[in-house]
Amino acid sequence: MFGTGELIVILCIILLLFGGKKLPEVARSLGKGIREFKKACYEPDEKEEKHTED
Repeated sequence: MFGTGELIVILCIILLLFGGKKLPEVARSLGKGIREFKKACYEPDEKEEKHTED
């Protein structure tokens, strides 16, 4: 996907944009968002289950 050089450049840009103090907060928020997205993708939809029971 990305090489090592590209990842270093991306990380440097993120560090310049958000600063060192906000970086852990941004990473935590990003991780939480990805976790919630994956959870929503794998959970069965309650509406679909109700339709199949009828």
